[in-house]
Amino acid sequence: MPRKRQRSTASKPETSSSSPPKTRKMMSTTTAPKQSRLNEKKAEEEQSTASTRSRLKEKKAEKEQSKAAARSCLKEKKAAEEQLTTATRSRLMEKEAEEEQSTAPNRSRLREKKVKKEETEEVFLDAEEDDTNSIDEVGAKMGTDNGDSRSETKEKEKEKRGSGKTKKISTPEKAKEEDGTPARFVGNQVPDAEARKKWPHRYANKIKNKTPISKPSNSLDDSEEIIKARCHYKRAEVDGIIYNLYDDAHVQASDGEADYICRIIEMFESEDRTPHFTAQWYYRSTDTIIKDKYISDPKCVFFSEIRNDNPLDCLTRKLKIVRLALGVDSETRRAKTLNCDFYCDMLYLLPYSTFVKLPSENNTTAPESSSTISSDIDAAGVKFECDEVCESSGRRKSEVALLDLYSGCGAMSTGLCLGANLSGLNLVTKWAVDLNKHACESLRLNHPETQVRNETAEDFLMLLKEWEKLCIRFSLVKNDDPEKQQTYSFDMDDEDDDDDEEEEDDDNNDVSDNNDDSEVFEVEKILEVCHGDPKEIGGQRDLYFKVSWKNYGPDYDTWEPISGLSNCREAIKKFVMHGYKSNILPLPGDVEVICGGPPCQGISGFNRFRNVKNPLEDPKNKQLVVFMDIVDFLKPKFVLMENVVDLLKFADGFLGRYAMGCLVSMKYQARLGMLAAGAYGLPQFRMRVFLWGACATEKLPQYPLPTHDVLVRGVVPLEFEGNTVAYEEGVKPQLERKLFLEDAISDLPAVANDEKRDEMPYGESPKTEFQRMIRLKKMGLELNDLLFDHRPLELNDDDYQRVCQIPKRKGGNFRDLPGVRVRPDKKVEWDPEVPRQYLSSGKPLVPDYAMTFVNGSSSKPFARLWWDETVPTVVTRAEPHNQAIMHPEQDRVLTIRENARLQGFPDYYQLCGPIKERYIQVGNAVAVPVARALGYALGRAFQGFAGDDPVFSLPKKFPRITEDPSSSSEAQC
Repeated sequence: MPRKRQRSTASKPETSSSSPPKTRKMMSTTTAPKQSRLNEKKAEEEQSTASTRSRLKEKKAEKEQSKAAARSCLKEKKAAEEQLTTATRSRLMEKEAEEEQSTAPNRSRLREKKVKKEETEEVFLDAEEDDTNSIDEVGAKMGTDNGDSRSETKEKEKEKRGSGKTKKISTPEKAKEEDGTPARFVGNQVPDAEARKKWPHRYANKIKNKTPISKPSNSLDDSEEIIKARCHYKRAEVDGIIYNLYDDAHVQASDGEADYICRIIEMFESEDRTPHFTAQWYYRSTDTIIKDKYISDPKCVFFSEIRNDNPLDCLTRKLKIVRLALGVDSETRRAKTLNCDFYCDMLYLLPYSTFVKLPSENNTTAPESSSTISSDIDAAGVKFECDEVCESSGRRKSEVALLDLYSGCGAMSTGLCLGANLSGLNLVTKWAVDLNKHACESLRLNHPETQVRNETAEDFLMLLKEWEKLCIRFSLVKNDDPEKQQTYSFDMDDEDDDDDEEEEDDDNNDVSDNNDDSEVFEVEKILEVCHGDPKEIGGQRDLYFKVSWKNYGPDYDTWEPISGLSNCREAIKKFVMHGYKSNILPLPGDVEVICGGPPCQGISGFNRFRNVKNPLEDPKNKQLVVFMDIVDFLKPKFVLMENVVDLLKFADGFLGRYAMGCLVSMKYQARLGMLAAGAYGLPQFRMRVFLWGACATEKLPQYPLPTHDVLVRGVVPLEFEGNTVAYEEGVKPQLERKLFLEDAISDLPAVANDEKRDEMPYGESPKTEFQRMIRLKKMGLELNDLLFDHRPLELNDDDYQRVCQIPKRKGGNFRDLPGVRVRPDKKVEWDPEVPRQYLSSGKPLVPDYAMTFVNGSSSKPFARLWWDETVPTVVTRAEPHNQAIMHPEQDRVLTIRENARLQGFPDYYQLCGPIKERYIQVGNAVAVPVARALGYALGRAFQGFAGDDPVFSLPKKFPRITEDPSSSSEAQC
């Protein structure tokens, strides 16, 4: 009865590490041709002690064995073989007879393998009987990598996530009954000259069996040693299955894991005649940054640039993987992937967790091989979904249209447009949506060209869907989807009075109440459209039109549901046609860029009831889903999503992984990075997460490398350290010096705590380059004459009296007030020798909350900032009770304009609403210099200038640039 051969386990491919991989390699345990006799020997040894059996199993996972040790055990092995049964000898003779029938070259290679494998197995037997040696000691004695690989594995597990342990498993998935024949190469060798030309690293400097050489950072691990080759092959047989070079295959994994997926890009025999193959790995979505946070198509895998060498007998099954062009329509994808194991349309790269479309011509393609890869990447006539959407719109635009979701006062879109225009791209914010009415007023004031909608993102999405149906109804948009065909109440009498146009016109504009004595109102004009409950009566959310009534003034304009305008077909048609021409709302294909920062308040540290298990079940995190739904509906060319770092910190980065999964499932190329505002020329740190998305027809934008030195604050999640946009270790860039508070606000005039003016003159000239640049008018040619919003939150009398007693020096705070004593552990306590002092109101000078804040360890209450300091992050509140926000030399908190400067807002940017609301708008904003740098990157990608690296260097003196955007230098990753 033939026995199953023990199979080796492959080196696990590097998973979703956010930095270049540290791949590992595991050598196989070779098996002698006389497998049946060894199996009987193994059965005898199973009767020994439990510790011996344990060592037997462990030592079968050891790598190549020392020849010297093997020869010392050869005599004992032969003595044991003489005791084998006659039946065993008969099976051996039959096997040798079969080997004799092979060709001469095959017989020669088999003899060489047999000798090597017998010698190797002898070392196993010797090691099994030696109870005094540990596994690592045996590995060291045999001169293999085992001892090192174990310690390296432990170190790698500490340094990088995703470096899985490699285990030996006895029964591979779907393994067949085997006849004991080892995995082997078949056919002729690759001619020596061809092999040396194609794989020169396998033949260079053949002094030792393994020689360290340099490798690309995205392929083989720099610490991995290259196995020297004796010869190369193009075909191999494992378990009776023939594998060709460039086939796809399953590779043996560890216990409890699904088999790995690879492409065979090299087959070679090492100098010690051991058969190997080089695997270039595919990732399942669970192996990437997405993990299990987004349920994607289980048949979809992602190709990688990670490669490593493995024993030939790790192969378990041949696969058919279909390669598709990214973004093909769903019907084509479904048809192409019916009869395959997996399909692949993207490449996954570890730096910045990047998903990109497959290259049109892969450098491992081999036309002469019978590959199992079916490629449709370059198929003629392939339709991309984003192209179809753009064609359906039918409108061409000279400007590149941007939609700003959760826009706030418009800082993100403002910066993006400024940066894109510096690159030569005319990016314009056409639409903006936000729930805060004061923020919407600010955006309208500064961007009169923008359609600003004050509504929820959910209502906006529903409005877009209804608007598309109306445009289809009036034949303004092509449509092949029956679900988008809708009959409205105003269609009911469409065919009744075709011959009487005058009567039809009258009927179509009449609206009456149900009461018999009610007045009949005539619709003069439809002014606006929305979805929701504009009357705020708590009714069902529906499509509403704002109606101007004939013979009535604007004060009588009302919001009416579409169901109540059954006789107003002509008025509705006129409004829809005018709205379509003037782009009051975007249709699929109208938007090239969507940006936004969906609020995820459910992950805030201030929320004590956060849902760690499934953050998406928390309604406070719902906006992330809505944002992605809008992207899915409008299908823009580019997406940029911003959020706080807690997106990656909370619940193992659940929401960040989910967002990446959404983009990838919608067939967007994507990458994730973290940028600090201070690194782009601001006196605050302010780290934020930014996700890029690009459709299949576009280049994926890069991240701009820092331009300024910065004081690092806060903690980045260890797993995502590699996603921080920064220069590589060892690179010493020429950065601008870090900026401080003095650089930003020292030119602003002094104001009092009770300042009421919204406009005032500057009073003096700018003192720094930062101040000169931020004072420029909108066109950037001359300086502003007036200063806006330079007024502080007025403190109440008690707080003002406290502030006046804080020393005007660096580090001044409530601890300088009488009655407070600082202990050696830096915590505060009451000074028993000083009586407690009180204000004129009767309240204590030093409030209790200041003494107990952060258990008395914080010095932030009533703290002054100083000229040579930076701020951690500009926040939405201006009260000095638990943060350092007081002016260095004036008895007040920082003004709205001073905060705006710390965020990089140009001085011409005016804000609307109550004082507290203006602070909120500034604190919630994306730092304008960061958005500007990202806009420049977007412009380069849109125009095809972006490189393949995930990062690039901005022009010198950015944003004061003169060079061509296409000449920006690429960074080495």
